[in-house]
Amino acid sequence: MPQGPQTFDALAVRTWCGLALEALGRAREEIDAINVYPVADGDTGTNLYLTVESAAAAVEAVFAGHAMAAAAAPPPLADAVRAMAHGALIGARGNSGTILAQLLRGMAQVLAADGESAHTDGPGLRLALRHAAESARQAVAHPVEGTVLTVATAAAEAAAGAEGDCGSVARAAYEGACVALAATTRQLAVLERAGVVDAGGRGLVALLSALVQTFTGEAPRPQATGSAALPPHADGTPDGPDGAETEACGDGAAGESGPAFEVIYLLEARDAAVDRLRERLDGLGDSLVVVGGDGLWNVHVHVDDAGAAVEAGVEAGRPHRIRITHFGLGDVHAGGAGRPPRERAQRAVVAVVPGEGLAGLYAEAGATTVLARPGEPPASGELVQAVRRAHALEVVLLPNDADLRHTAAAAAEQARTEGVRVALIPTRSAVQGIAALAVHEPERRFDEDVVAMTSAAGATRYAEVAVAERQSWTMAGICQAGDVLGLIDGDVAVIGADVTTTAETVLDRMLAAGGEMVTLVLGDETPDAVATRLEARVREAYLAVDTVVYRGGRQGALLLIGVE
Repeated sequence: MPQGPQTFDALAVRTWCGLALEALGRAREEIDAINVYPVADGDTGTNLYLTVESAAAAVEAVFAGHAMAAAAAPPPLADAVRAMAHGALIGARGNSGTILAQLLRGMAQVLAADGESAHTDGPGLRLALRHAAESARQAVAHPVEGTVLTVATAAAEAAAGAEGDCGSVARAAYEGACVALAATTRQLAVLERAGVVDAGGRGLVALLSALVQTFTGEAPRPQATGSAALPPHADGTPDGPDGAETEACGDGAAGESGPAFEVIYLLEARDAAVDRLRERLDGLGDSLVVVGGDGLWNVHVHVDDAGAAVEAGVEAGRPHRIRITHFGLGDVHAGGAGRPPRERAQRAVVAVVPGEGLAGLYAEAGATTVLARPGEPPASGELVQAVRRAHALEVVLLPNDADLRHTAAAAAEQARTEGVRVALIPTRSAVQGIAALAVHEPERRFDEDVVAMTSAAGATRYAEVAVAERQSWTMAGICQAGDVLGLIDGDVAVIGADVTTTAETVLDRMLAAGGEMVTLVLGDETPDAVATRLEARVREAYLAVDTVVYRGGRQGALLLIGVE
């Protein structure tokens, strides 16, 4: 192969991202298979791939914008590395992807320090690798040795002793990472029991191999990274760093099962607020990683109370792109000895939800959620990834939006090709999803469960109250921008000027056909007085009808209504 560039410029960043994505694509299944720490959910390779995919797309966008400006030269190094870091930050998935995002951010902080420089050399790359390792370690609440942090530190230390150009530095970092990766088996008891190396560290080795190929034109020869690379003591017992046997401890004592949920979200917040958030989340769970800066952060934590983790983010700033995963009963946590590392849960529910509050509600009921932001419906790939995160043999998929039925069908079809039994229930609103989830019983036969959930969803009429954005023709007449609209089963039925009055009219029309339960989901801008008035209306006019109220967060609509 031809010799690559020996300096690190924007083109090298672009090449590295592409080669890293290819390397992780080849190694994804292998890395997923050895993922046993901090949670054996079998998705580290996939999470790293998706994180790098987001980084690579951001770099491509910079080059595309530069080309549109008809610039003859490639973009500056600073623009490329900042885009790479930002793309990884907003696309980070899982514990490993979040740490990788901070590694790339740490590199970018050094490489972009001289904003006008077109490239950096070997010493600049050495400094970038060192700062990356240090910043990633600082982002983790309780660093544990034998993880990707150990491998990153070893790579930086090996690079620090290398002389010469970027190719020499990258090769030294790669070789140092390989040695450290092989040693991880002895540093964490959970890795030793499974007979594997750390999955996140294995992913980092793949990235560093791509970095070598970027500068030399050839991928380095694979080195031994298995646990057999280092011999045990004479008595047969392995040792950890500095000769001391180490248990998996940092975020929980060995022998204890971990928290039930993984919560990840982007957060717009000030530094001081993030410091307080770290303290609060550290008290709620483990595997806490907070990365980013300059007003935008990526938060990752494992907790038992997913709602509290999201609420903490709301208090700190503006969380969005919230993803909540329920670790199935088949998952193995840091101390879960005696269980097979990749056992799947029998059944799971995957649901698309329109707001943070509903995401917490669904997660507490055991569902894996995909957040649908207003105007940004999830793609089928996001739904497929959610099915994978659910890590179950059988999955019930709730799209909760009529416009998502084709997207959800495509995701279900792809998941079936991966051996997952998927049933798609065509829920058209989050309130129908709530009704379906309320009758979900994992213990009964799959078909019976799906029929019961489908029946409950179909027996729930749904409505929403929203504000018109522009003049439009509707089933109820012409509306003007700013009018309050009441939509029943997807069609505009009421046009009004007041939220409470419009909501009352909608509710009366729905209950005219009967009902036993009213569900109200309030948006973040809707005052509690609206729910209070509607509850009073139900008590006064409709005997034996119960009402339940939830806060949905930034869900787009002012109010969602369900009548069962």
